Amino acid sequence: MFLRIVKDSFARQPRRKLLTALALALGTAVATATLSVALDVGDRLAREFRSLGANLLVTPQADALPLEIGGVDYRPVESGAYLPEADLGKLKTIFWRNNVIGFAPSLDVPVEVGGAAGSAASDNPPRNATLIGTWYRHDVAVPKGGGTFTTGVASTTPWWSVQGRWFADGAAESVVGSTLARRAGIATGQTLELRAGDRVARLLVVGIASTGGREDNAVLAPLATAQQLANRPGQYRSLLVSALTKPEDAFSQRDHAGMTPAEVERWYCSPYISSISLQVQEQLPGVEVRPIRQVAVGEGRILTRVGALMWLVTLAALLAAALAVAATAGTTVLERTSEIGLMKALGARRAMVGAFFLGEQWLLALLGGAAGYVVGIGLAHLVGERVFGVSPEIRLILFPIILGVAAVVATLGSLAPLRRVLRLDPAAVLRGE
Repeated sequence: MFLRIVKDSFARQPRRKLLTALALALGTAVATATLSVALDVGDRLAREFRSLGANLLVTPQADALPLEIGGVDYRPVESGAYLPEADLGKLKTIFWRNNVIGFAPSLDVPVEVGGAAGSAASDNPPRNATLIGTWYRHDVAVPKGGGTFTTGVASTTPWWSVQGRWFADGAAESVVGSTLARRAGIATGQTLELRAGDRVARLLVVGIASTGGREDNAVLAPLATAQQLANRPGQYRSLLVSALTKPEDAFSQRDHAGMTPAEVERWYCSPYISSISLQVQEQLPGVEVRPIRQVAVGEGRILTRVGALMWLVTLAALLAAALAVAATAGTTVLERTSEIGLMKALGARRAMVGAFFLGEQWLLALLGGAAGYVVGIGLAHLVGERVFGVSPEIRLILFPIILGVAAVVATLGSLAPLRRVLRLDPAAVLRGE
């Protein structure tokens, strides 16, 4: 009997039912599109931000204060503390190891830069500069059977511009900063003689780098070259880490020492920059890990605002759908007042009458939600391609969620008409009042 009454209602009022289904389909289509994009946009933007530079700085806990004048580091090589290069593979064993997308150690060595005999720069007098030893693209062995991981400044700072090419790790090659190259008259193809005390290295210049930072006034070379000049084999002084993180909130900024065990587990298992910093510190004893706050805070604000915008658009679309459902449902109640009064007069209980009314709306919600999901997936691909340059992943888990959202919207839109149905007096209706 229930299904027959619902079927007859659809047969008598197909146009109004179609309008209700279309309103739900449009609302859920926008919801599907925004949710699909929102689920991908966080990771997408986080990866885009990682191309702007690292967000963690790792240094020894007991290190000498830097003495840098005009981009030249004047600290004695023998001062300060150093860290073992052999431990760096442990970074890919932390809980959030897949979020660590790159790291690059560096070792600064004060050197005298001069041209090697027979080179075009040999006529220029030697000048003081800093040699920055680092990795460009280096294979690191990961402990516990983790294989190898390729990392370096190619991963942490891919936006650095180089005229020519980068040095090959392990080769006697270098890249010179643009400011130093201009002042010293250094060009690609020349051979530089770098002297640190009684230790000398001759490096072929294969590129001119422009970074907008201190590297513009320095010589960049493989880490092994800097270690040889500094007489620090297998050691480095600082480490830049690029990690995908979750925007900070009030919970992440709490001191984890005062948290309950459940809160500590939640904090530790969330990719906050603070929790990843602690995990790095656990794997590299004797280090101090500091977030680069300008980068982390800026990323968090943008991700939070983009997410808020997506939710605002979704809620606006669903509210519009609920209002459309309320309008059509109210009209339906007015047209079917006599029918509802007769059902109550024949003994139908209020719960049964409400079930008939809501049954129609839920059936429309299923039809509209299914259509909205299909349309929303297409809309999500269009928005993803046009705005972010990549299509979001199709997530089937959204389908039952969208159907549930459609049912909730249909129910909320039907509350006012449903209240009128339940309060209807059959005697007054049958008398024509």
